[in-house]
Amino acid sequence: MPSSDPDPAPLSLHRKSRTPVWLTLVWRVLLAFGLIGIALAVHWFDRGGLHDNVDGAISFADVLYFTMITVTTVGYGDIVPVTQQARLFDTFVVTPIRLFVWLIFLGTAYNFLLRRVWEKWRMNTIQRHLQGHVVVAGYGTSGSEAVSELVRRGADPKTIVVVDADLAALRSARECGATVMEGDATRNAALEAVQVARAKAIIVSAGRDDTSILIVLTARRLAPAVPISVVIRSEDNEAIAQQAGADTVINPASFAGLLLAGSTHGAHLAEYLAARCLRDEATDDRHPRTGPGSRRIDLS
Repeated sequence: MPSSDPDPAPLSLHRKSRTPVWLTLVWRVLLAFGLIGIALAVHWFDRGGLHDNVDGAISFADVLYFTMITVTTVGYGDIVPVTQQARLFDTFVVTPIRLFVWLIFLGTAYNFLLRRVWEKWRMNTIQRHLQGHVVVAGYGTSGSEAVSELVRRGADPKTIVVVDADLAALRSARECGATVMEGDATRNAALEAVQVARAKAIIVSAGRDDTSILIVLTARRLAPAVPISVVIRSEDNEAIAQQAGADTVINPASFAGLLLAGSTHGAHLAEYLAARCLRDEATDDRHPRTGPGSRRIDLS
């Protein structure tokens, strides 16, 4: 049965940033030290506005100490600003610097630790609820039309999982309400991540016959009992797709050719043939085949 989770979060794999992790961390550290350096420089040039309650003298070490304590905390009161200029600087410059430094610290902690833990937990939660869903490998023209047709027939978009490497395609699929995952469907890890073995059906439309056949091979090994439908554009590759494990092989060119040829014999013949194909498909779903073999739909 499909998951009853009221609002599962979209499943996604993020593309690795071109900026190395260490470089991102260095930039953040430099930014934090740069802000602290601004405060240190102004405090040093305006050290006459500071008063040390211990010995009354202000050295560079005192200024450095005061700056670090003021930026990271609210201060201890051993060194205090005594002039109006020093107090205004601490109010309108040091306080925002303190906030920025804390935001940099919290953002770094989130990006390098908390977010990874959160995403791993969220991924595991979504995977546990994936059951009886439809996996769509490839969200091009055929894949997007398949998702639209499933939704039009009453399927819950949350029970449709789209796997694609194109971020623009995934954004479009997410707008339809589908669960999305950025990844290469030819790899075991990508299909295992969407629990392909527990899927209701698999639709493969990668745009290239060789890629589609490789996805079928991978999916069939991971999910021996799940029905697989694949779009194949070359008639020479249809038999290969069947041998790879596809239950249904669809050739859009042959299907379009049949409709075009049929339209020359009557205004409504093409609509009749398309509707007949849909009725036959629905009948086949209600009465699944129990024997071996697969179907080839080219209607030529």
